[in-house]
Amino acid sequence: MTILPTQIKNQRVFLPGCDRVSVSMKRLDLWHPVVSGNKFFKLKYNLEAASKMGAKRIVTFGGAFSNHIAACAYACNNAGFESVGIIRGEELEFQERNATLRFAESCGMQLQFVSREIYSKKQLPFKIASTDFIIPEGGANEWGVQGCREILSESDSKFDFIAVSLGTGITAAGLSHALFPQQQLLVFSALKGALTDSDFFTFADAKRYRLFEQYHCGGYAKCPPELVHFINDFYKQNGFLLDPIYTGKMMFGLGDLVQNGFFKNGAKILAIHTGGLQAISGMNARLKANELLEIQTEL
Repeated sequence: MTILPTQIKNQRVFLPGCDRVSVSMKRLDLWHPVVSGNKFFKLKYNLEAASKMGAKRIVTFGGAFSNHIAACAYACNNAGFESVGIIRGEELEFQERNATLRFAESCGMQLQFVSREIYSKKQLPFKIASTDFIIPEGGANEWGVQGCREILSESDSKFDFIAVSLGTGITAAGLSHALFPQQQLLVFSALKGALTDSDFFTFADAKRYRLFEQYHCGGYAKCPPELVHFINDFYKQNGFLLDPIYTGKMMFGLGDLVQNGFFKNGAKILAIHTGGLQAISGMNARLKANELLEIQTEL
């Protein structure tokens, strides 16, 4: 992948109660204007493998607000691949495209809408060609894990805890293999319900993490008023945005743990900002349509 990312430093952040502990964020949202956050790492070795195999077209999967779909469309266009996005929800085909899907199409990605049942089975609506390369939803394969092992650097060894959100689980899985000896990985699920089939459990180091499933705020892509209030307050206090799908929920949960004494005094915590800020516009459109509080994007 020829995209050259910006080098990122960690930024100290404020959370209520964090006078007893130190909380910093690895600002992967600044990594690249489009292929931001964990997306660069999950796509890096997938696209390298596709190139080595002589692939001409990338086929991948995602929902209507998928950060992965937007990033993959851009990265494929940049790297000279054709791309197809299999989108969950056949009813979306004849609806007005949201910002995420409009962007993907502007990058040349062909969108194919399928029912949720077909999507859950990962059935393709067309025959795969010999020059096609399939990237699972969220880059959930060994190449995605390989890339996410590179998120931490030597300077991160001073932290006691690494915190990350969980969707497909590939970022968390990669991090679990990259921890320094004294570190524990704190994984905050953005999903409601059992995670027994998650790719996280397939690829993660089972001895190095603790999973929190109570901070999903109603489920994937759910954004209740208390989460919006938290994201807006965080923006005012720290000067940068959190996405409402993943990182916002992780920080919401992390803040709750800090306030309730989960960490010992003096603990050093590094939270991974996995990007995904492009989802805010679509979420705000939904919130506005329901006459609910919107995510503030300007101070």
